[in-house]
Amino acid sequence: MSLILYAHPFSSYCQKALIALYENETPFAWRPLTPDAPQSMRELAEIWPIRKFPVLVDGGKPVIEATIIIEYLDVFYPGPVRLIPDDPRAALEVRWMDRFFDNYMATPQQKIVFDCMRAENERDARGVADARAMLDTSYAFLDRVMANREWAAGDAFSLADCAAAPFLFYADWTHRIGDVYPNVIAYRKRLLARPSFARAVDEARPYRPLFPLGAPDRD
Repeated sequence: MSLILYAHPFSSYCQKALIALYENETPFAWRPLTPDAPQSMRELAEIWPIRKFPVLVDGGKPVIEATIIIEYLDVFYPGPVRLIPDDPRAALEVRWMDRFFDNYMATPQQKIVFDCMRAENERDARGVADARAMLDTSYAFLDRVMANREWAAGDAFSLADCAAAPFLFYADWTHRIGDVYPNVIAYRKRLLARPSFARAVDEARPYRPLFPLGAPDRD
């Protein structure tokens, strides 16, 4: 087996890559970055000194960052579910929505979580307030976008949905998606029902006590 994935099952960015692998049932070996597998983290540090994950290794070649991993899989390990459309205009929409979820959903959500993990005297109240405001703005924008779409970039599941699934999942835990955003709520439910994401969610269940804000008793 040539594909090796260094990932933690509870990480949103790792789940983003896992969804792509699961969508097409692409075979890979998992190197879990968990406390009971310290060798995996040592190997990752040698491959990628920044130690951010996920990292995919294909025949010794590292592929770094979740979006690039999905792009790589779509080119070199394509399956029945094409995650990047062939049509250039459609592909741009997919890539734009992927960036939206990364920059305007994941980034503010992680700001809130990481701030919670700081010592009390190191917390950034203004930064957290700004992050919550950004999530509200992002929910409102996404609610308009999803009014006439099944998936993030149109009618087909894509890279954008691989990003949306874990980021919306954890964003709702961190800053609840209100009833004023029914299209976002419905979209999140569709993502949770998708077998590839449902599998990633189930694999991460044992790690829910790690969520610093307290994992809610739902999902």
